[in-house]
Formats: sequence, structure tokens, C-alpha cells
Amino acid sequence: MLKEFREFALKGNMVDLAIGIIIGAAFSGLVNSIVSDLFMPLVAVITGGVDFSNKFVALSSAVTATGLEEARKQGPVFAYGRFVTLTINFLIVAFILFLVVKMMNRLKRKEEEKPAPVAEVPREEKLLEEIRDILANGAGAERRV
Repeated sequence: MLKEFREFALKGNMVDLAIGIIIGAAFSGLVNSIVSDLFMPLVAVITGGVDFSNKFVALSSAVTATGLEEARKQGPVFAYGRFVTLTINFLIVAFILFLVVKMMNRLKRKEEEKPAPVAEVPREEKLLEEIRDILANGAGAERRV
């Protein structure tokens, strides 16, 4: 049973999948950093300093707080800011993955367009062809005589 598990776990596809998940996790952290550290501050500058992660609409007149956490303690709120941030994050990830897939498809097309390398004829076959040709020419010469 241990042998079967080892064969299963070390199959090429399983290892490729594990590497893909690890790279995906690292890629997710990178994209989150791009969104929160680079992109959202630019959006805040363009919108006049709006911080989307703290945006909400109070669903009760009892909610008077200006911060999301305090507002949640006071009553029900429709917290749309985090959703906006995650939507922007998703769009960036989707666009980057689109570019990666597009690049991979372009490379794949270039690889398919390359002519297949001509396989070199083994030395033994060349010698056999030469012998055949010599015999064929010799037999033809004898018939003429």
C-alpha cells in the first residue's frame, strides 16, 4: 500500500499540480500586494483619498460611526468596500492570467510552426542502400552484355 501511495504521489502530474498550487499561492500574495500597495493608493488619489476597504452603508439609523468596525458594533451595515477591493483584485488577476495564457499560446504556435527535424538515417541503413544500389547497377550491366 505504501508503494502504491508513493507511485501516486510522485507521478508527474501530481508533482506538477503541487508546484502549480505553490506558485499560485505566491502569485496571489504578489497580486494582493500590487492591489493594496500600488493600485488602491492610486485609486484613492484619483477619487480624493477614498479608502474602499472601509466603505459601507448603514442599514439602521442607530449606526452613526464613520469606521466600518465601529459601525458593525452599532448595527447592520452593507459593507461594500471590501467587495470593491476584491473585485479589482480579481480583475487584475484575470487580466494577468489572460496575458500569460496569450503568451503561452503564442509560444506554442511558434513551436508548432517549426518544421520537424529530419531524422538522420542510421549508418547501417546508408550502407545497405549503397550495397543495394551497387548490386542493382551491377545486375543491370550484366543483362546488357
